[in-house]
Amino acid sequence: MSDKVPMTKSGYDRLEDELRKLKNVERHAIVKAIAEAREHGDLSENAEYHAAREKQSFIEGRILDLEAKVSRAEIIDVTVLTGTVIRFGASVTLIDGDTEEEITYQIVGEDESNVKIGLLSISSPLARALINKTIGDTVEVKTPKGDKGYEVTKVAYR
Repeated sequence: MSDKVPMTKSGYDRLEDELRKLKNVERHAIVKAIAEAREHGDLSENAEYHAAREKQSFIEGRILDLEAKVSRAEIIDVTVLTGTVIRFGASVTLIDGDTEEEITYQIVGEDESNVKIGLLSISSPLARALINKTIGDTVEVKTPKGDKGYEVTKVAYR
């Protein structure tokens, strides 16, 4: 797992912020909650204690996950990229071939993707189809509901 993973600066910053919060706030709060739950006596039937230990386990697992992601991140500064060829970090405006609806996505790393807000994972079928395309090109993507076509109308780096 030593392979570098592409990520935008803002995506990296969000992971770092979450990691910092977990280490500096959540970790200390859960240790305190466990100590308070211990004071309530018999641990075998103490629901507060077991819930706090479960939350502690989740927090520690998430910290390890985030540390691994941050250490493997290859930060790509999208603001210095230019051109009309679609690459990692590009904001791409597409026309849906079926509905004629215009849609815009930014191609980002897996750990920062969120299609609902227009952040498309570099490993998604649509992003893979778009890489190296330019304005005016069309792509066909296989989806669970059948093939879907898109036309590229704009490429920008911001």
